[in-house]
Amino acid sequence: MTIDEVADYLRVKKRTIYEWLKKGKIPAIKTVGQWRFKKSKIDDWLESQ
Repeated sequence: MTIDEVADYLRVKKRTIYEWLKKGKIPAIKTVGQWRFKKSKIDDWLESQ
């Protein structure tokens, strides 16, 4: 998933996703200068919140 897709999925602004990334609060991988998210890891992360 991209940042746009995760923001839509979580119903938050892209700015919020970037803040969470900066603080290490959300699971993600940076590849070739772009952040990527696995839906399964986002779902697990949501359940743990």
